[in-house]
Amino acid sequence: MNKYERRVAGADWDAVTAEVNDLGCALLPQLLTPTEAARIAALYDDVSRFRATIDMARHRFGEGQYRYFDHPFPDAVEALRQALYPRLLPIARDWYSKLGRSAEWPDTLDEWLDICHAAGQTRPTPILLRYGAGDWNALHRDLYGDKVFPLQVVINLNDPGVDHTGGEFLLVEQRPRAQSRGTATLIPQGHGLLFTTRDRPVKSTRGWSASPVRHGVSPIKSGQRHTLGLVFHDAK
Repeated sequence: MNKYERRVAGADWDAVTAEVNDLGCALLPQLLTPTEAARIAALYDDVSRFRATIDMARHRFGEGQYRYFDHPFPDAVEALRQALYPRLLPIARDWYSKLGRSAEWPDTLDEWLDICHAAGQTRPTPILLRYGAGDWNALHRDLYGDKVFPLQVVINLNDPGVDHTGGEFLLVEQRPRAQSRGTATLIPQGHGLLFTTRDRPVKSTRGWSASPVRHGVSPIKSGQRHTLGLVFHDAK
């Protein structure tokens, strides 16, 4: 077991499952040390590591910029995706069972990505985001094709309150026949936040229904914030 697998295994997965079932998101333990987090954040200026750069203002996604990693990924990115996938898989399968959907995800991430690639979703999706003062991310969902894994993880690479102020992770859930509910989380440095990519099952008197969920980032008040986004399906 490598160090990333040990850190992922160290989470209280029963508590994580209960929290994500209730809120659509859940904090994870420290997955990256401050040194490891800084090393990944520093990669942002090496454009050779990325396949695309997105200016959020240009696309009306908010303000700021992000880049999609190209292969080969940094060791930590690959190891964390491999370690997290089997932990998230039981939650994903349970959700789709409740919603009466077909859960087509196999037991390993590599097998699942092969399915994505066979469907034409071949572009890698791990993301490195950079926000400066005044930057923000509009509420959205990370859907890149028909093949979707319903959970993803974001890791704050900076120290909130020291490297930046503001920049809370926002989650807004459109509840069935009710007003929307919002959740704001300030993610500690190196910690992960697990959240739903698209929707989550919600129990009602009529059974289970899908509650749509979007996520974003509140404006950065000062400093700079880098985050690593781990999406478990590839893009068209």
